[in-house]
Amino acid sequence: MKIILTQEVSGLGAPGDIVEVKDGYGRNFLLPQGFAIAWTKGAEKQVTVIKRARSAREIRDLGHANEVKGQLEGLKVSLRARSGEGGRLFGSVTPAEVVDAVKTAGGPVLDRRRLEMPGHIKSVGSYAVRVKLHPEVTAKFDLNVVAAK
Repeated sequence: MKIILTQEVSGLGAPGDIVEVKDGYGRNFLLPQGFAIAWTKGAEKQVTVIKRARSAREIRDLGHANEVKGQLEGLKVSLRARSGEGGRLFGSVTPAEVVDAVKTAGGPVLDRRRLEMPGHIKSVGSYAVRVKLHPEVTAKFDLNVVAAK
């Protein structure tokens, strides 16, 4: 089965790539999860749009990735979240909230899909968050989740 990836799938490819996969994998996992669309001649024209959007978000090269890594590792990121007794949060911290907190703290704009968070953050405290900026560069910063007043 020929498909066009709409999101990055580890071990398979990046958004906009046209790949050949087994029928069951494509039909039962990639298509329902929204990771890919079925390949057609019309859909292939959308590949240029997907690749253009990816290049706008993407880190340009290894030097730029190291520069962004330097900005992130020296950053103090704090996130306010509603919590109950004992520091337990109402819900959990999402990657989108972490990206907004980084931007508020004066850091670079990140892609939420590149964040590697330590499981579900459901309580107040300090957490180590990793960001895969480039295939060779991974940045790490501390996220401090505090109770909102």
